[in-house]
Amino acid sequence: MFRFVIVAAAVALSTAPALANGHGGGEAAPAPKPDATTSPARAVLTKQGSKLVDLKGMTLYFYERDTSGKTSSCDGKCAETWIPLAAPADAQAIGDFTPITRKDGSKMWAFRYRPLYTSAADKAPGEANGIATTLQWRIARPED
Repeated sequence: MFRFVIVAAAVALSTAPALANGHGGGEAAPAPKPDATTSPARAVLTKQGSKLVDLKGMTLYFYERDTSGKTSSCDGKCAETWIPLAAPADAQAIGDFTPITRKDGSKMWAFRYRPLYTSAADKAPGEANGIATTLQWRIARPED
């Protein structure tokens, strides 16, 4: 019986850091590093259904004239009102998100080969004022 108590105490002492989720009083865990495989957008559920938002929570939109799946039809003045969701020059596809090259050589993200944009009319995360400006722009939804 005495051996059992000693073994049980040894097991309890050795598993304490694991039970403390690895935080046994040492240094704080380092902040997570940006991951190259982090999706450029995420889906959120709203009263109007699910929609895609960028990492800042801004609503994302599709342009009806973007039909090729390889390029953006929104350049110049259009891109001032409808801001392309920028991708880094070395971006790689991540799930349904693919980088496409714009006419000026910059990269932007597309969802299922449809370029993604934010609207200058949206001033705060969650707003969807862009759909009021024209019927050619649609809120990007994960089921689209």
